Amino acid sequence: MTVTTRPTAPATHITADIAKGPRPALLLAVIALCTAVTAANIYLAAPLLGLIARSFGASPSSAGWIASVAQLGYAIGLLAFAPLGDTADRRRLVAALSGLAGAALVAAGLAPGLPALAAAVLVACAGTVVPQLLVPLVAERAPADRRGLHVAAVVAGLFTGIVAARVLGGLAGQAFGWRPVFFGAAALTVTVGLLTALMLPRETRPRRASNPLKNIAGLPRLLRSSADLRAACLRQAGLFGAWSSLWTTLSLLLTAPQPFHFSTGTAGLFGLFGLTSTAVAPVSGTLIDRFGPRRVVTAAYVLAALSLPLFWLGGHRIWALCAAAVLIHAGLMAGQVANQTRALGATPMPSTANTAYVVSAFIGGASASALAGPAFSAWGWNGVCAIAVASVVVGWLGGRGKGSVRN
Repeated sequence: MTVTTRPTAPATHITADIAKGPRPALLLAVIALCTAVTAANIYLAAPLLGLIARSFGASPSSAGWIASVAQLGYAIGLLAFAPLGDTADRRRLVAALSGLAGAALVAAGLAPGLPALAAAVLVACAGTVVPQLLVPLVAERAPADRRGLHVAAVVAGLFTGIVAARVLGGLAGQAFGWRPVFFGAAALTVTVGLLTALMLPRETRPRRASNPLKNIAGLPRLLRSSADLRAACLRQAGLFGAWSSLWTTLSLLLTAPQPFHFSTGTAGLFGLFGLTSTAVAPVSGTLIDRFGPRRVVTAAYVLAALSLPLFWLGGHRIWALCAAAVLIHAGLMAGQVANQTRALGATPMPSTANTAYVVSAFIGGASASALAGPAFSAWGWNGVCAIAVASVVVGWLGGRGKGSVRN
């Protein structure tokens, strides 16, 4: 299976005390749990948008932009904190970021209005880049012949967290209200984050380490110099934008008086379709090894394109909405694995390329979801589907470029 995270840092950059501490299997399980809990925070507000809008007496479109703020916060965290994983002690980073996210989630639960809630969600999601610190560490510690399995376990945890945010968040919101959901997420984030930090191996860093700010400043130059990296970034931004526009407004469609009038808890169950991503990941890795990432990306866009008319029909037919959800998740994950593989092989600076890739994807998602809320308010579900179509078209056309990377 292809490892789709950034490559292991050279041994001269880090010395980890891996001889001591918990058994590898136990540490891996705790890291996967931490990844799930922190990743859930990015999508925590999505199934609660209807409840949030009603509690503040706001329109659905006014609350819908909270979802895009969450993705922007994560992108900011990637730029500000993820590069520090190459230069600082990750134990301290995980503890500090978990504390930051937990405090911001408490502030979100206490927010008196939408602006305060948006600010708190922005900070909380900026602190949820912990998975970008943990996945490289897992790759470093894993035996060479089992590295793919170990990394896959953590990636599975990440997508499990995304599913849990929608399903459990929706059910808990219906039962207790949206504010207790944020308080509960804060408690989980801090508890699991500190436990993970305590179990991580000690690290020592050389005095002369790379400057993360310098790496960030070099992102535009790196994108200009690599056609393969640009293509991977644009292609995934298009896929993630389509998924985000549809998924962040889906609860507004399902809980509206017409045509479905589902409860918040029932609408949250649609998050279970995210389990499709976990099943597709290993299959995508095998196909990439055999056929190369470009063909898999093409297949991902075919799946996404097939889902779009079903999403439009799903505005009135629940079976079409279910089928579309399976297709869009399969396309998103296949594209994620293939595009990230292409990005990491496009340049001799894979860590910086990984930052550019992930930030590009989340900017695409945030932009599309920011447009989806007003589109839903103005034109209903048809407007959201139009945003998704535009995102897929722009991503495909923008990523049309010649490159040399096959595997």
